[in-house]
Amino acid sequence: MAHLYNKDKRTALEAKHLAQLIAHGPIVFQVAKVLRDKGILRIIEEARTGITLADITAKSELSEYGVRVLLEAGLGMEMITVDEEGKYYLAKTGYFILHDALTNVNMNFVHDICYKGVYHLEEAIETGKPAGLKELGNWNTIYEGLSQLPSQQQKSWFEYDHFFSDIAFPRVLKHVYKPENQIKKLLEIGGNTGKWALASTQFDKEVKITIVDLPGQAAMAKKNIEALGLSERVDFYPANVLDENVQFPTGYDVVWMSQFLDCFSEEEIVSILQRCGKAIHEEGAIYILEAFWDNQRFETAAFCLQQLSIYFTAIANGNSQMYDSRVFKKCIEKAGFDIVEEIEGIGLSHTLLKCKKRQLH
Repeated sequence: MAHLYNKDKRTALEAKHLAQLIAHGPIVFQVAKVLRDKGILRIIEEARTGITLADITAKSELSEYGVRVLLEAGLGMEMITVDEEGKYYLAKTGYFILHDALTNVNMNFVHDICYKGVYHLEEAIETGKPAGLKELGNWNTIYEGLSQLPSQQQKSWFEYDHFFSDIAFPRVLKHVYKPENQIKKLLEIGGNTGKWALASTQFDKEVKITIVDLPGQAAMAKKNIEALGLSERVDFYPANVLDENVQFPTGYDVVWMSQFLDCFSEEEIVSILQRCGKAIHEEGAIYILEAFWDNQRFETAAFCLQQLSIYFTAIANGNSQMYDSRVFKKCIEKAGFDIVEEIEGIGLSHTLLKCKKRQLH
């Protein structure tokens, strides 16, 4: 993937146009979202033979002025087209804004979680602190406040997070719980709402799981687990893994971390991995499911991950990112592990790493 960035691919005219899109980025985003949320794109789509400004206005119950400025901005964004008779049609970009699940998950996450906070990016870069987090709440990291977010913001955050893992989990479950792995006890670091634990207990009828997460997150997962009557197979270890003095429970065959270590700096990743090593026996393994921008099949996927890193910088914690796999693997090596398996192309964007303690000869 990195070879895509070896040279400038655009003509001067194309580059200048892109520069203007970037310069107007916040306006472009809000126009697209309002066109979607106010039903204007859907009105245009449903009028398959084209529709006039007057008819769109009548159906939308908005003012003609409001509809007109949105439509004209949408033309420049190539979301819609207009013919010589003044009839509007939905363009391909407008279709994806309206219907594409990935686009909508991204848009909602950016609007509800990132939009105001990213205004403070420069301060975050200068200080190494999540300067934009104050737009959401008074916490040190966003993870401390997830259980306290307003319902709409919480919905957008978890829908974004789960969108990618839900697609990856079916394939990963078959790999992690292969009979030869003989997993009886699994330690999950960063259990979120308990989705992996729930999927695991349904896939493997014997495995027992311990979830380590912040108290607020652990409480959310516990509520979901108890609702399904699985308390005997899933227990909880509330803790702040950022605290290097926090040691994880021991005696496990496997440690599992999904979309978790990207929430931490390189130094923190090393610390967490070293403590994971103490939680498993000598032949135990650590499974890491992550999305690395340099491992993507498509440039669009890499772009999404590269931009998501800014959320971590400005809002989440100030010092983590969606990693280049080469940077991430150095952390694994520094923590004293070898990567014994690597599977790319899982779900939309993920790579599964199986790590074992480095054997000294």
